[in-house]
Amino acid sequence: MGLGFGGRRLIAALGALGLVLAMAPSGRAQAPAQPPVILTLSGQETPDTVSRMVEALSREGRQVEIRIAGAQGAAQQAPPPPKAEPPPKADARLNAEIDSSTAQVEAFVDHLVEGVDYGVASVPRIGDLADDWKRAWQARRNGLTDLSAEIRLALILAVALAAAGIFRWASAGFFAARMRPQGPEFTPRLIASSWGLLQDVATVALALVIARLARNAWLPEPDIAAATLTTVANGAAIGALHLAVGRFLLSPGVPERRIMPLPRAERHFGFLVFYSVMTPLIIVTVLLAGRVGSGPQPLAGLLMVTGLIGVTFKLWWFHDMRRDLAVLIMKGSPEPGPWRRLIARSASWFYMATALALWAVGRAAAMMSGGGRWAEAAALTQTAIVIIPILAVGIGSWLDCRAARQAMTDGAPPLSLATGAALRAAAVGILWAAGFFVLARLWAGLLVGMSTTQFTAFSRQAAGVAIFAFAGWVALVFLRVFFDACAPKRRASGPADEDDGPGDSVPSRLATVLPVLRGVVLGAVLGLTILIVLSRLGVDIGPLLAGFGILGLAISFGSQALVRDIVSGVFFMLEDAFRVGEYVDTGRLKGTVEKISLRSMQLRHQSGQIHTIPFGQIQQLTNASRDWATIKFNVRLDHSADIEQARKTIKKVGLALLEDPEFGPHFIAQLKMQGVADITDSAVVIRLKFTAKPAQASMLQREALKRVYRGLNEAKVPFASNAVTVRGGEGSAASGAAAIAAVPPPSALAPAAG
Repeated sequence: MGLGFGGRRLIAALGALGLVLAMAPSGRAQAPAQPPVILTLSGQETPDTVSRMVEALSREGRQVEIRIAGAQGAAQQAPPPPKAEPPPKADARLNAEIDSSTAQVEAFVDHLVEGVDYGVASVPRIGDLADDWKRAWQARRNGLTDLSAEIRLALILAVALAAAGIFRWASAGFFAARMRPQGPEFTPRLIASSWGLLQDVATVALALVIARLARNAWLPEPDIAAATLTTVANGAAIGALHLAVGRFLLSPGVPERRIMPLPRAERHFGFLVFYSVMTPLIIVTVLLAGRVGSGPQPLAGLLMVTGLIGVTFKLWWFHDMRRDLAVLIMKGSPEPGPWRRLIARSASWFYMATALALWAVGRAAAMMSGGGRWAEAAALTQTAIVIIPILAVGIGSWLDCRAARQAMTDGAPPLSLATGAALRAAAVGILWAAGFFVLARLWAGLLVGMSTTQFTAFSRQAAGVAIFAFAGWVALVFLRVFFDACAPKRRASGPADEDDGPGDSVPSRLATVLPVLRGVVLGAVLGLTILIVLSRLGVDIGPLLAGFGILGLAISFGSQALVRDIVSGVFFMLEDAFRVGEYVDTGRLKGTVEKISLRSMQLRHQSGQIHTIPFGQIQQLTNASRDWATIKFNVRLDHSADIEQARKTIKKVGLALLEDPEFGPHFIAQLKMQGVADITDSAVVIRLKFTAKPAQASMLQREALKRVYRGLNEAKVPFASNAVTVRGGEGSAASGAAAIAAVPPPSALAPAAG
């Protein structure tokens, strides 16, 4: 009921610590989205005049686009209508798309190199920001009388922090009682951690409100002092929210409330504390530098340095947590498959590569005319790839915990289990689909060059394909869980205690057939989904259907033995000849039915061997585990034994077995003596019988023999003796010994002859 329920959780929580990356400074600050300045020239200006105008217009860091009036006017003349040309061939279109993609990649690399070179060249200009700051601070309008602006800033921050501290102190008791989880399950831990997150967010919100009110009262003028307070307050709030999210997911010092069992959680929370201090400092420094800077170079140099610091720290952090992240992902499933293992190994490297790629996008965006869009896409991508896995795993864990609690309360019928699994798959799938749609919408116009209209048309077609694929996937999850819940559980392989017996619970007829139906139905649903998806993609599925029909006909003619096995198996199942867990004899092989497929069945012999028998090779079948079994066995008594006393004793033993709580429920007819079966020279053979459930017949026979032997001894009923009396006093000792040797020693308990 924790995160281990997952059954089938797609990616496990991918790290609480990665969530803070979504709020880190991105390329958006590196490339403010400002339109270029258009400078229209008549063509008669001198080069010095043009140079001065360009320098004046580009002082704020904006790009300047130069146009010539004559060329512009010529461009405005309507050109003659072009002649109709035949549509380009498919190869030509493909070559054009390849050339366009190659040109885009080359342009991006060029912008990246230019951005890095420009940033490195601008690093020495960072020192100019100190002079710019002094000049901007001297021009402030707040704090010219009474208290200075510096003192007012300090007082506002102190008041905001004091209000936050008082709120924490006053609400400590209220939240402490609710932050104790009511159980070890995921849902109680989630509720307790949510109360802690609510307290942290309320504290941050209160501090921001107090700071805003105090700023309006003490720093009313919109100058650099007011902007500094706003920027510092927002940066501190970002750092505090980083810590709030870390406390919510990792719960340092309170492992019983932790909802993300990340190994070495305390160590990673320490990383988060450092990052929560570093991030606000970078954000505040960059924003204030952009406000007071006199040119683009000092800010570009600062962004270059802070960006390298940030990406280096992210790479180190992700490399340090690679094993912890892999362990966390593997915990998401009790039996992790190859895909989950691959994701666990590559998750940390994926985040490291993503951090480098987004940093490169930010550097290249600084030199693009539309770099603001690239920077925005990079920032939102950074947020999405961290938040989506955490939300998906959280929703899946909550639904798993809810289903487990319902199963403990109301039982776990197969239909309920399958419905819960389908709802979980649908919820998680919708979340992933929404995330992919947002990312595709962000990058479609940048990488593919799609307009809004083109993307709308494309998204409609993609949505149709995704809906059918998603519906087929949910149906497969539902059917798989339903069949697994209804199918009989396979017994553990290995030698079993013979006295325990196979048990009374023989699966129903439907439960026996379900494993065969499972493969057929799941294969049909999967094949139908693939065909529908291919049809929605524009593929003509008519030839595929015809080909499958011809292939099936060829298999039916070419493999008659396979068809015979399948048909024979169908009739065996329709006639209910055997079920999983029953003991059968096919004439040549015998054993307990352990598995049934569409073509054959597997028998487990008492010695442990598994026999696989095709249905077409079974000519006759004897089921020894159906309904009831009558067991007959013999007991050899001495000639002097009182037969009536023996009958009464055996009857008492049978009544005692019926009243025994361990053996009585397995009897259908009690143990009794049928009578004298035979009289030999050395014994009187009496026959006993009882009727019981087939699965427990051997165990009951052994118990009956043990009690009959003890009961007859207590009743002084003698068993047949092994001693042989030789008459004829004149005989020699040698002849007596020969007579004894000639007579086989009788057994007191012998099996019945028939």
